[in-house]
Amino acid sequence: MDWVTGVVPYSLLAALAGMTVAFRVPDGEPVAVDLVLCALAAGWILCLYTLRPGRRERPRVMAVFFTGLVVIMAVLVFRAPWFGFFTPAGYLFAFRVLRWPWRQAGVAAVSVLAGTAQAYGVDKSTAAGWFVYAAVVAANVVPLCLFAWYAWRDDERSAERLRMLAENAALHERLVARAKEAGVHEERERMAREIHDTLAQGLTGIVSQLRAAEQAVEQAAEPAVLRRHLATATGLARESLTEARRSVDALRPAPLQAARLGDALASVAEQWSARHGVPVQVTTTGTVRPVSQEAEVALLRAAQEALANVARHARAGRVGVTLSYLDTEVALDVRDDGGGFDPARRGSGFGLVAMRQRIEGLSGTLQIESEPGAGAGISARVPVA
Repeated sequence: MDWVTGVVPYSLLAALAGMTVAFRVPDGEPVAVDLVLCALAAGWILCLYTLRPGRRERPRVMAVFFTGLVVIMAVLVFRAPWFGFFTPAGYLFAFRVLRWPWRQAGVAAVSVLAGTAQAYGVDKSTAAGWFVYAAVVAANVVPLCLFAWYAWRDDERSAERLRMLAENAALHERLVARAKEAGVHEERERMAREIHDTLAQGLTGIVSQLRAAEQAVEQAAEPAVLRRHLATATGLARESLTEARRSVDALRPAPLQAARLGDALASVAEQWSARHGVPVQVTTTGTVRPVSQEAEVALLRAAQEALANVARHARAGRVGVTLSYLDTEVALDVRDDGGGFDPARRGSGFGLVAMRQRIEGLSGTLQIESEPGAGAGISARVPVA
């Protein structure tokens, strides 16, 4: 139970009943009506408010309760001015049980009673008396109504803040959920690219070497040729396993562990050339300078994918790899003199899609130039910063 509404009204009524007895009994005036009205006010509050807290959420019931209380209060004030001291209880209930804009009307009604009690002794038989009475009433009504308005505005702002906080919390939860979904999706894409760049390319090379070994057996080739193909396949399997583990742990590719990007490209090209028997010329131009780890990985993977495509499709006689350090970009160009292809038809393969995702994810650009019979070129550029 709210101790304020459970104590203040009853305490005021008890004190005012005592004042009534103290003021009127010595003069021989009757006090029965006043005491009955005090008891009626106490019973009205007790029955409709104190003992029935569930009714406080019912606006119509509370409107009836407050109206009845104001009527009883008005009768008491008109019978004796000291009952104006009961008006604080009226203000209390006006703010507790009335909703806007009825709260404003309730506060005004109680203010009028408070002003009437304060101007009880004013002679109202003259215009000057009525003016004084009106001034006293206005001095009560205006500030109390303004206070009620400000209190309502503050409640509205608090409610709006609570709504905004609830909306922000809900939005935050949605954003966190979307971020988690985006993170899962991004991680899946990363693993797909890494699997393609490591396991898929490695397995393709292993299959190629095993086919070459099978052909060597069918052609009764020298044992050294067979052992070379098998050794190459074994080496590719080990490299693929190592790269797969690095991909799972999101580590830098092995060629970049202890070498700069240009040296790593040269190492990758040398190994690819040894496996496929196609010469690769690696050239670095411009002033070599450090670039971000993400850019190095993206360009290295782009070179690996381009070389893998040359091995699978191009039937090239030679390949050129150029790494260019420009003013604001680092560019990688891989060109071959193979059979070429139509980019519009083969530009949607997962390898090229993954390559494009890597480069464009760093605000870079990827261009594919080729036509049947005229070789192919892939140009990847990423900003330095």
